[in-house]
Amino acid sequence: MSCWQTVQDYAFRSIGWGERLLPREDFTLCQQVTLIGSGLIWNVYFGLIALSVGFGLAVALAMGKASRNALARKPAQWFILVFRGSPLFIQFFFAYFCFLSLKSVSPVFDPFTSAWLGATIVLFLNTAAYAGEIFHGALKTIPRGDMEAAEAYGLIGWTKFRRITFPTLLRLAWPAYTNEAIFLFHATTLVFFSGFPAWQQRGDALYYASYFADKTFNPFVPYPILAGYFILLTLCIVGLFGWASKRLNRHLPVEARQRIRLRPNFLR
Repeated sequence: MSCWQTVQDYAFRSIGWGERLLPREDFTLCQQVTLIGSGLIWNVYFGLIALSVGFGLAVALAMGKASRNALARKPAQWFILVFRGSPLFIQFFFAYFCFLSLKSVSPVFDPFTSAWLGATIVLFLNTAAYAGEIFHGALKTIPRGDMEAAEAYGLIGWTKFRRITFPTLLRLAWPAYTNEAIFLFHATTLVFFSGFPAWQQRGDALYYASYFADKTFNPFVPYPILAGYFILLTLCIVGLFGWASKRLNRHLPVEARQRIRLRPNFLR
């Protein structure tokens, strides 16, 4: 079988298109690169959905934690504490068994036991908690003079938040939020190693890398391939968020603009 034929058969296997049976013997480098790349589709899916949905919740949590109203502040504080204080792996584990219990009560909850929905919910809640703390810190560092100037111009309420508070909050939080986005995409590799099963062996990139490592007893081929894919993904995230950072800081002098720097989180 040629490499091109392998790409045609396995490039989209992780989402149900192409050859159903995994290779059993005589594993080629092309097969490993193709299948691990196919699994990366799930990692990108989990990361994109969790980031896009979690962003709005993170802003709400930041505003709630900064609120003087205890009814808004306390739930936000406890939410952030629970999801930042517990390991992500444990959150996957408990979420799956909670959804499994709900499924036994009503078939409506059946989709929640699948990774595409259940794991995505856990990821977006987790990243919302971390990003909410990041945004809360940025909210506290907004120069008081900016707020007083806005009020002096008659900006209050929603107009003040939309025109002054929110853009300044994003500008200050963006470098730290970039690193949270990178870590979130890396954390997606935990999905199929927690409670959520891979249906018909349709797993993510780490799932296929582990499959080849187990079959060949040689982890030094599939895992470097996996690392290479995630390095490329990280570079894409840094480039995209760097472009957004330039847009957020375009009104500032060049020397005052914050530059995006890759700072890996070794501890979660």
